[in-house]
Amino acid sequence: MQTIDLKIRLRCGDDIAIGPGKADLLAAIQEAGSISGAARLLGMSYRRAWLLVETMNRCFRAPLVTTSAGGRHGGGAQLTATGEHVLKSYRELYARALAGIEDHVGEITALLVT
Repeated sequence: MQTIDLKIRLRCGDDIAIGPGKADLLAAIQEAGSISGAARLLGMSYRRAWLLVETMNRCFRAPLVTTSAGGRHGGGAQLTATGEHVLKSYRELYARALAGIEDHVGEITALLVT
């Protein structure tokens, strides 16, 4: 059985503004409530997650993620309204693209050596 590995990336200059990994990071931030928690969920370093957030925030007209400093009361991160919109729109774009190609994948996979 063959599977489809579709990757959609939207660029901002030389940077990837949003792609599958960044969408997963946004979802993990939404779930964990922090960049460090999201990094742990995804098995990546905090530094890598932070750099990805910085890139996303720089690429869009409004930040996708806001943070609050740690300390006694704890810190955290959350998606802004723009971040929620971008994540939702990206997931919908992916689903529509996947649905649009699924019929044609069968034509091609029928020719693969199994």
